[in-house]
Amino acid sequence: MTLKQQPPSQSHPIANCNALYPPSMPWKMRLAFKLGSAITDASRRSDGTINRRLLSFVSLSASASLRPSSGVRTSDITLNSYNNLRIRVFVPAQPPSTPLPIIVFFHGGGFAYLSATSTFYDAVCRRFCKKIEAVVVSVDYRLSPEHRYPAPYDDGVEVLRYLDSGKVQSEKVMEGIKLDWSSCFLSGDSAGANIAHHVARRFCTEATSWIRIKLAGVISIQPFFGGEERTESELRLEGAPLVSVERTDWLWKAFLPEGADRNHEAAHVFNQTTELGSAFPPVLLVIGGYDPLQDWQRRYHEMLKQKGKEVRLLEYPNAVHAFYVFPFEESKQLLAEIKAFVEEKRSKAA
Repeated sequence: MTLKQQPPSQSHPIANCNALYPPSMPWKMRLAFKLGSAITDASRRSDGTINRRLLSFVSLSASASLRPSSGVRTSDITLNSYNNLRIRVFVPAQPPSTPLPIIVFFHGGGFAYLSATSTFYDAVCRRFCKKIEAVVVSVDYRLSPEHRYPAPYDDGVEVLRYLDSGKVQSEKVMEGIKLDWSSCFLSGDSAGANIAHHVARRFCTEATSWIRIKLAGVISIQPFFGGEERTESELRLEGAPLVSVERTDWLWKAFLPEGADRNHEAAHVFNQTTELGSAFPPVLLVIGGYDPLQDWQRRYHEMLKQKGKEVRLLEYPNAVHAFYVFPFEESKQLLAEIKAFVEEKRSKAA
């Protein structure tokens, strides 16, 4: 099923436009995007490492609190000590008496930047929790280049195993909360959406006995996929905010195994021989018209359809990469679409 679908990029309404920002974007927002791009560029070293000290001076973080804030309570939970894997759990301050769906969220940042505590993503997860009425589990996965492939995928699967054990129910933040184990959704944006895909594939194909959890859907917001080829949208939108060929090349090199190219299965998910598993859940796929990654995302859409998987496509022609984190009108529309998707797939899972 496709909603608000536009033709492929060759005939896209903005395909012949050289603009890198939507005309309606305020100049202050453009400046914010440029500043974010400049900071990440400055942190990347020529030897392939990241200047974490520099980032520490400019990173904005939010603290967790059991005291309600904007109708949501939060708590940070450390799952193990050997790799310090943590999650941040968001629950409604006044939960209903009925069980709540679970949204496991993976933040964006090219596998290398940001965290579950970043102010932007803390706010995103709060909105999901409050507006959708769900328990949101934000994964603070290990970052590259310090931790390359498959570290974040391993972390995602470990979080699912933790949830499947039921241990989360004993946490103080979960007092008064009932969980709908049959309605677990994986969600993420950019690199986080890439992680959500691979975690869902491993959940559905690995020989693991899952006791409680059933995946009801994947919410894939502008996923970060790629390959050695240069796509039309990458070339046309070179210089767009946050995402550029030079930046994404660097990020893939920092994440993929040493010596691997961008046709590695982590980036190039379009191999028709790759098994997704019969239980691979329905996907809500979000694409922005000003996102250089959109051609790869459309190929993902086609791959899922060719494999007989259910996929619903949402396109926002005036959206840049990571638009939904910011207070655009499209961000409100997307949240309503995600809520409807969760409610629909919950009813089918019941």
